[in-house]
Amino acid sequence: MLPRRAPWTVELTQRFSYLMRFIMTSNKPFIIPTVTDALTRLPGPNGERFATVFQHGTLLVEIYAPRGVDPQTPHTRDEIYFVAAGSGEFVTSDGRKLFGPTDILFAEAGTTHRFENFTEDLLVWVLFYGPEGGEKNN
Repeated sequence: MLPRRAPWTVELTQRFSYLMRFIMTSNKPFIIPTVTDALTRLPGPNGERFATVFQHGTLLVEIYAPRGVDPQTPHTRDEIYFVAAGSGEFVTSDGRKLFGPTDILFAEAGTTHRFENFTEDLLVWVLFYGPEGGEKNN
């Protein structure tokens, strides 16, 4: 059983959901696909388990649905995972953290990270942002 979520994760999830609804219903010249729409892009032409669904400035949004093993290597930009479905363990140099639907996970640019012991329905939105090498804390 997954641990109970902290109240701030619920608020953050609600804000993220509001933002996604605003963008999807905005009359701006771009569209953010729904999970259902994004899933139609998987697997990719070479069997990829990720696909780009939106890009604006430094922001790149992908859908990612690993199966069996997560073959990721460190990325050159900071990234946020928003868990749409599934659960498992997020492994970083800081250790292992249990995650589940609506959780948000952060991986700093260049850090080794991966999903392990995840369910077969794992589906995450991935948001890459900022400069190559990541944003640095001062």
